[in-house]
Amino acid sequence: MIQLVPGDPVRAALGTNAPPDLVASRRAQLGLDDPLLEQYLRYLGNLFTGDLGESILTQLPVADTIVQRLLGTLSLAVPAFLLTFAIAIPVGVAMAVATRRGRRRRAELSFVGTSIVLSSIPEFVVSVALVAVVAVNLGILPAAGRDGIGSFVLPVLALSIGPAAVMSRIVRVEMLAVLDADYVRTARSKRLSSLRINLRHALPNAVTATLTLSGIMFAAMVAGTVLVENVFAWPGLGSTIVSSIRSRDYPLVQGSVLVYGAIALLANTLVDVAVAALDPRSTIGDS
Repeated sequence: MIQLVPGDPVRAALGTNAPPDLVASRRAQLGLDDPLLEQYLRYLGNLFTGDLGESILTQLPVADTIVQRLLGTLSLAVPAFLLTFAIAIPVGVAMAVATRRGRRRRAELSFVGTSIVLSSIPEFVVSVALVAVVAVNLGILPAAGRDGIGSFVLPVLALSIGPAAVMSRIVRVEMLAVLDADYVRTARSKRLSSLRINLRHALPNAVTATLTLSGIMFAAMVAGTVLVENVFAWPGLGSTIVSSIRSRDYPLVQGSVLVYGAIALLANTLVDVAVAALDPRSTIGDS
């Protein structure tokens, strides 16, 4: 697909004033004059040896560039993922307890409506709004760049607000189902405190569905950094892939997309293992 982007990557790397013979020599060196299928098969062959190629623009190994930039991306995605859980689980549990059996109908409608609106706003819109309000108007936090702890706050919030809204609704629904289960009613008959019933008996059984979706959510957060990093000028893999698309740096784009796919597969695999460990009934053998 990157090959369909108009323009010559070699000309973009060498400059518009580069001699034609130098451009032709560089294209031949990179194998860009070969048929597309031949380039694709050669790329696949190199992948099996761990070779992601070299950047056309910088002539540095793609793997080294990705490792350096991936750390910047994960430094946003991981805190945003943890913050999502820190917000969603308490809010979801509190709303489930407060609105159980049709109580506080207005609060329920307000919660559902607000969470739907927040989850439907794209990350880049949230990012721009945070920059405009918090960084520009209030001047509390930096608007861009990576300079100190304060520079993490706005991009992490931009990544976590939408997922936290989605996850809080899921936690609430699962918690409502668990609160009416037989073992919870048994715990109430023993005159246990509400806090102990909700946290020790109900919550562990309510977060299974949340954990199942957390792998997809983490992969979506990593992908969402592509837009968020560009709004906040963050030095991560997301901003790298955008700049490499603009410069038509084929190897760097392909390597970056490959890493995003690998992260999605790895995250979902780890979640499946975690869910199976927490709930043996979910394993294939028992099913």
